[in-house]
Amino acid sequence: MDSLQADPQATGDGHDHRPRQVFSGHYVPVTPTPIPAPEYVAHSRTLFNELGLSDELAHDEHFRRLFSGDITVAREPMRPVGWATGYALSIYGTEYIQQCPFGTGNGYGDGRAISVFEGVFNGRRWEMQLKGGGPTPYCRGADGRAVLRSSVREFLAQEFMHALGVPTSRSLTLYASRSETVRRPWYSPNSRSLDPDILVDNPAAITTRVAPSFLRVGQLELFARRVRSGAHPEALNELRMIVMHLIERNYRPEIDPGLEFSDQVVELARLFRSRLTALVAHWIRVGYCQGNFNSDNCAAGGYTLDYGPFGFCELFDPRFQPWTGGGEHFSFFNQPVAAEANYQMFWAAIRPLLAENTQALARLDQIREGFAEAMQQELEVMWARKLGLSSYDAALVNELLELMVLSKVDYTIFFRRLSDIPEQLSALKESFYLPSSEELDAQWTRWLKRWRDQITANGDLGETSAAMRRLNPAVTWREWLIAPAYEQAAEGDFSLIQELQEVFSHPYDEPSAEVKATYDRLKPREFFNAGGVSHYSCSS
Repeated sequence: MDSLQADPQATGDGHDHRPRQVFSGHYVPVTPTPIPAPEYVAHSRTLFNELGLSDELAHDEHFRRLFSGDITVAREPMRPVGWATGYALSIYGTEYIQQCPFGTGNGYGDGRAISVFEGVFNGRRWEMQLKGGGPTPYCRGADGRAVLRSSVREFLAQEFMHALGVPTSRSLTLYASRSETVRRPWYSPNSRSLDPDILVDNPAAITTRVAPSFLRVGQLELFARRVRSGAHPEALNELRMIVMHLIERNYRPEIDPGLEFSDQVVELARLFRSRLTALVAHWIRVGYCQGNFNSDNCAAGGYTLDYGPFGFCELFDPRFQPWTGGGEHFSFFNQPVAAEANYQMFWAAIRPLLAENTQALARLDQIREGFAEAMQQELEVMWARKLGLSSYDAALVNELLELMVLSKVDYTIFFRRLSDIPEQLSALKESFYLPSSEELDAQWTRWLKRWRDQITANGDLGETSAAMRRLNPAVTWREWLIAPAYEQAAEGDFSLIQELQEVFSHPYDEPSAEVKATYDRLKPREFFNAGGVSHYSCSS
């Protein structure tokens, strides 16, 4: 709010909750809408500890009121208003404005996410944003709320991904209201429908997510589009300001402020490419599928953002896609290509800043052209490490993936069992969803021997096994185990959320027998093709 420009048409008091076009400025001052009678559901002890906060604070009345949407409790130097931002949308490299109710793109942005706080904790700057904090000018006529179901999912997923070592936004708190419910389309019990088939009332909730910034590729796109169209005289300056803000918030330790601005922009492009390719390799390593990897869901800081229609692959399928509206282009193994499409939009958005510097433009274009190669290198390193190999072996990896598809293996269980470097195929069969044929067993045995020969040649098997275990988690996100947590939470029982928090906090440790019995097992047959479990709409 200090370093960027507010929408000049915004009200000063933040009472700006109706959908309208926002023509310029980087943000709109807006007050969140508190949920009534907020009840504590959960907080991240891990993040609280990192920030130096006492766990008791999550139960403090004023703290609870602030992070359930009541910004009237704020005291200086905090502001009596929060801020929401606009952004553009590109899907797989194609610009869209259809989602904007005005048909211009000027009404698309944070429809229910409102940042309320920015602070430096132990030398690190964090922005705190209320998801479900009520309508903003970008709400497109919706209610600005999030339901408890989706809030529980996002709260748990962010901290699980952090524990997995995947760059991500973080979870601070989760509060819910018993007296305010929100109606959303969802699935009836035991539904086999692809799309939601009923309307359900769910408690309204607000989860606070935390990141160095919530700047998205789509935000840079918005300002670049305004430059291209000559939307207003300040368009190029606003683009420059938002890019400088991105560097300050997310890249300053790695980019020398003494460099010429053009050199900083080129370095930004190089660093973002490195972060984005590494991020997607991490996703594939742990079995994560973003589901909807549009440019507006792609954090310009290079971490996972917006846990909506995400999922984790159980039965291995390169085309795994949990979101009914996602299509194959956003499926599990297509995420590297989707990332490149988003990088293309990032590259196009920052090019106007270098229009007068042909040398810098040439360097920028070269970085863009190298994306696919950089992505492939990250994937090759990831697969080699995941398999305990000293170097990538394309034939070995490709044959493995084919066998995994044929045997219908559980992605997480298989790689964890493989981390034991078994001599016999029987140990891996614990991860097979279907019985295996003799012919397939013979193929597996030959592959296993070739792999073990390479592993043995690398050195100490114990060290290799330990290294693999640090990359291949023992537990994963299984939607059929998450659904009971948010269903019980809707009835006021948060114990299963707390249990999941504990299990997810150390996913690489060998689980106890009790934890293994629940969390280290194949997906039961009744949950295949189950609406809301095996697949879900983006409704939240």
